[in-house]
Amino acid sequence: MLVAAAVCPCPPLLVPEVASGAAPELDGLRGACDTALGAVLAARPDLLWVVGPDAEHASFEDGGTGTFGPFGVDLAVTLGRTGSTEPLPASLSVGAWLLARAGWDGPAKGLAVPDYLEPDLCAANGVRLAESAARVGLLVLGEGSARRTLKAPGYLDERADGFDAAAARGLATADSGGELSAMDDELAFELMASGRAPWQVLSGAASGALDAELLYQDAPYGVGYFVASWT
Repeated sequence: MLVAAAVCPCPPLLVPEVASGAAPELDGLRGACDTALGAVLAARPDLLWVVGPDAEHASFEDGGTGTFGPFGVDLAVTLGRTGSTEPLPASLSVGAWLLARAGWDGPAKGLAVPDYLEPDLCAANGVRLAESAARVGLLVLGEGSARRTLKAPGYLDERADGFDAAAARGLATADSGGELSAMDDELAFELMASGRAPWQVLSGAASGALDAELLYQDAPYGVGYFVASWT
């Protein structure tokens, strides 16, 4: 059963060593992530799943390893405890870093979900995760539209604000109005919203049984970043 979840974005810039001189710009975002994860750890899950976007649909066992070498930083992280040594994708590497920062020392597994995964399959993934232990915690990673401003990675798209507003409502209400589960996967792809599939996994896992609080909402660099706590 899902007992708590934290929703965070997963830009590598969240790691101060990667951000370097720009690190202070995201201090508020890091603090919100810490708060959300603190609530998950306080719920004392037996197993913590990290769910994030990637090009392929894959699961990762406890002990998977990630590196920030591709971003010019000699920094390695481990997902959960020592065990598997399979390499983690970038989003789950950020998740492993967040868990280590929060002090999690229990078992953790990872699930990567691609942007082509259909909403009903995302929800089915969520149900599977929720049933994987008596008390399950989730760290759900991903961003809103990357087309919020002229300088955004995908340039400006006028639909981006409305899409992200719906995402914020869904994250703030534990999807009680169905904003997350009803997200259009094709529109999300066009808006470069990496969080769509992970959020729909979360919605499937929660089944409306949790309360929610939106802790952070902003669009630095033209990308929608959200932090939420579901408990």
